[in-house]
Amino acid sequence: MKKLVSMASALILVSSLMAAAPASAAISCKASSAKGKTVKSPGAPAAVLKTFPKTFTITTNCGVIGIQPFGDKAPLTVTSFAHLASKKYFDNTICHRLTTEGIYVLQCGDPSATGAGKSFYQFKDENLPKGVTNNYPAGSVAMANSGPGTNFSQFFLVYKDTTLGPNYTIWGKITSGLDVVQYIAKQGLGPKQGSGEPANPGDSMPKQKVEIISFR
Repeated sequence: MKKLVSMASALILVSSLMAAAPASAAISCKASSAKGKTVKSPGAPAAVLKTFPKTFTITTNCGVIGIQPFGDKAPLTVTSFAHLASKKYFDNTICHRLTTEGIYVLQCGDPSATGAGKSFYQFKDENLPKGVTNNYPAGSVAMANSGPGTNFSQFFLVYKDTTLGPNYTIWGKITSGLDVVQYIAKQGLGPKQGSGEPANPGDSMPKQKVEIISFR
């Protein structure tokens, strides 16, 4: 009898704790007035970093995305991002491209919000994956480019396992906030495309406007 009473008490305690536990917050996006803009040259990094940042934090109007950079595998790329972040290059810019067919990425990093923004400097490719299926798994953070050695500031966040040509530097992984990117993808595509990107089905501006408020 005592055991039954103890079990009942335990069940009541567990139920109470479950009722008291707060539900996980639903993702929602705040309105944004950010627009494409012309920016001044941030200058190039003076030298490759000797010590790399352990994290980058992208604060957007839809939530926070945490990234672990691969400084050991992509030192030029991570040095460039640390430099651009210190210049506030990405602040108040728009993620201009979402793909929902074949490849699954949210592309950001062009202040002009067209995909055709100016490259103020360029650096070589690093840490290219093998040409295999799903070589850009969900959570990968990689460089966008217009050919070998044309990396600058545009990057993409992979929200679902993706197969691409092994041509894009993988420089980090999403450690928190992948659900934010997936939420944005679920909202679908917007009515128009950035002028610097191909006008393909399943490939346009995101319907949900995404502003990078800060990149640190």
